[in-house]
Amino acid sequence: MMSLLFLLLVNSVDTYPVKDLLVEPSELKTPSDKPALIILDARPLAAYQKGHVPGALHLDPAEWAKQFQDGKNETEWSDRIGKLGIFHDSRIVIYDDASTKDAARVWWILKFWGLKDVRLLNGMWTGWVESKLPISDQTGVTKASNIVLKQSRQRLATKQDVLQALSAKSSGIVDARTEAEHTGKNQLKNKFGGCIPGARNLDWEQLVDAKTKRFKSADEMRKLFTDARIDVNAPQIAHCQGGGRSSVMAFALELMGAKDVRNYHASWGEWGNSDDVPIEKK
Repeated sequence: MMSLLFLLLVNSVDTYPVKDLLVEPSELKTPSDKPALIILDARPLAAYQKGHVPGALHLDPAEWAKQFQDGKNETEWSDRIGKLGIFHDSRIVIYDDASTKDAARVWWILKFWGLKDVRLLNGMWTGWVESKLPISDQTGVTKASNIVLKQSRQRLATKQDVLQALSAKSSGIVDARTEAEHTGKNQLKNKFGGCIPGARNLDWEQLVDAKTKRFKSADEMRKLFTDARIDVNAPQIAHCQGGGRSSVMAFALELMGAKDVRNYHASWGEWGNSDDVPIEKK
């Protein structure tokens, strides 16, 4: 795959406490030998085949979510990620057409597996198209790597971790679901509805502008977290129904400077169908 020039952020995202998590569409510039950049398209395959960022490689975020499970199969994931031509020092940018939900899950999984430089394309596919940048229908090609991965266990929370955090009051719980899910009014197909006791609710969709698909400004984000009584300086565990929306929340927390964020990837799909956990209804 053709390598691309990767530039640091200098304009619209320089107000975020962490400056190396977002990339602007205009920053995927002229081809260059170094550094190599891996661009990942997390949209449906049909959309990718119709047109994508030049050089981008397609992946199926639903399949990644299904295969992640408890994140213990290092050999399998080394092979899966290596097939994308990713090395430990690769620079990776991900986009989707799902308001960052799918791209953020891929971001979180790659970070869980120890990749250091992983970013989201601000505005996602919408931002690329509206910027009138080149679109290709040629399948991205890369040479597989022999990367060997080790998990960054501190990024994942299991059910037992959440129970321990509740008992020790050692971490805040951030519920990225809708208010109706949080209160139990919308139970979906779960055995139980409600929330983890003490969880703060902030619907993940509030973090992203609905029209532009760009993350809200730092000031807007700061107010959202403050109003929801979520302390970015304290340890936090994010959850939703199945780990996707909470990946957006984990990303936003880190973007705003949070140092200790875990994603309860099994989320309410596990908690809301368990008989041995506390549940609160509001």
